[in-house]
Amino acid sequence: MNDFRKLLSYLGKYRKDLFIAALLVLIETCFELIIPTMMADLIDNGVAFADTRYMFIKGGQMAVCALLALATGLTYARFAARAAYGWGARIRRAEYERLQGFAFSNIDHFETSSLVTRMTSDVTVMQNSINNGLRPLVRAPVMFLLGLFFSFSMNAELALVFIILTPILGIVLFFIVSKAAPLYSRLQKTVDSLNSVVEENLRAVRTVKAFVRENYEEEKFEAVNERLYRTATRTNSTAVLNLPFFQAVMYLCILMLMFFGGRMVLSGTLLVGQLTGFLSYVMQVLNSMMMLSNVFLLLTRSLASAGRINEVLKEESSLKEKDNPIKDIPSGEIEFRSVSFKYYADADEYTLKNISLKIEDGSTVGILGGTGSGKSTLVQLIDRLYDASCGSVTVGGHDVRDYSLYELRESVAMVLQKNLLFSGTIRENLLWGNEEASDEELWSALETAGAKAFVSSFPAGLDTDLGQGGVNVSGGQKQRLCIARALLKKPRIIIFDDSLSAVDSATENQIRQELKKLEGVTKIFIAQRISTVMSADMIFVLDDGQLAASGTHEQLMKSSRVYQEICSSQLKGGSL
Repeated sequence: MNDFRKLLSYLGKYRKDLFIAALLVLIETCFELIIPTMMADLIDNGVAFADTRYMFIKGGQMAVCALLALATGLTYARFAARAAYGWGARIRRAEYERLQGFAFSNIDHFETSSLVTRMTSDVTVMQNSINNGLRPLVRAPVMFLLGLFFSFSMNAELALVFIILTPILGIVLFFIVSKAAPLYSRLQKTVDSLNSVVEENLRAVRTVKAFVRENYEEEKFEAVNERLYRTATRTNSTAVLNLPFFQAVMYLCILMLMFFGGRMVLSGTLLVGQLTGFLSYVMQVLNSMMMLSNVFLLLTRSLASAGRINEVLKEESSLKEKDNPIKDIPSGEIEFRSVSFKYYADADEYTLKNISLKIEDGSTVGILGGTGSGKSTLVQLIDRLYDASCGSVTVGGHDVRDYSLYELRESVAMVLQKNLLFSGTIRENLLWGNEEASDEELWSALETAGAKAFVSSFPAGLDTDLGQGGVNVSGGQKQRLCIARALLKKPRIIIFDDSLSAVDSATENQIRQELKKLEGVTKIFIAQRISTVMSADMIFVLDDGQLAASGTHEQLMKSSRVYQEICSSQLKGGSL
């Protein structure tokens, strides 16, 4: 319940709409509760004495009450919708903003499919708790209390009949709600699993088709879809049990009231109109309990979703920024001082182990090593995508944790191993590097990245649409566009994480020659090919998360067995 209350704090300006909606429901309910009393008077004082004038007056009053109830009900719907969807929008915004502040280690706690579900399906459940739950939540207690009051006012003896049966219904409904509660949490987790399978299939659709694995993917989807079907069926089958129990108790109550009430009418202790009005109030009392049971079921599901949403909102970023961080990065000098790192605090092994190295400002450095040696992990510590578990990483003579996170990342450009372009044009993607960049600067960056020629060949040039994820360009073209985007940041440090792997050797050499012209920029190349790093000022060789060797190409060829083995494996006809 605490999770639900915390989310209510996101109502903000919509709190007023929620209050007005609740007030309108209260007014509507009062109008509806007056009608049975008027109906009893109409029968006993109008119909019984054939007083047409009295019947018209009471009928008119009942019609006015019904119209006023209708008007307040329609007005309520407008305010309830504003409160529900406004609240949902604020919750989604809060979740999304929280995600943007997460470190990679925080994002690793959640599956992508689960985060999507928490921002869509779970928020929809929360919206429904107001949209569909506010009206019965307000009406039910009012109808229950006033219904009891009016029925006892009419005939206290007869009211004891449904007073005895009502607790039976309450006990049954409590049992149903307690059984359904854990099933709703399981249901949302099953939705996560379904989203995960769909997302993975869509992301890897080309691989699926290349390996002709459509049937396998269909079977995998069918399995999780069937599991969702079974979970949803079981959950809702339990939840809807309240309806038959309610109807059984309701009809039993009516039967007993008609029996005892009929005897009272025959004995002259109860009027026909009073019995009719009494039955109306009994129905309202029983309906109020039915509505409350539905509210409890809705609230139970909402609590499950509220807990999942709050897991995201309560997740604290593992990257903490100091109160008065340094905002000026003086140079691109980088130093690792006895750095060790592991992705999870309880992991048995460190991914990086006791790394100590220094990279001079403006130098060109190569980082080499086998798959899984920790190359990408190492450079991700520079701009604090992760923080070192032990030791420290310094940039410009200061620990990276002393800098403003925004300024640090503005000064470091990274071309990731997995190149990512966004839906939109080439221009829109390049402007991620510098929103104020002119066309001249865009073309200059494209030239340095070796992308000017193929971009010029497109009829629309910079305004060429790339499609979703850059599907309209090849892997090598995508890499070069990502390099151009990074260059537009005009960073002090630029990191190429195996970012030239998809281009041919001639193009790679041309790009490296262009990058040499960048002055005052520290350039770090992570590569699998010796040719990419052999001309670097310094090469660092990683092996199993440790710094195995460092030096120039010539020095390493003489002193490092690991480097020699890498060179030997890439020899073709006796030359690199």
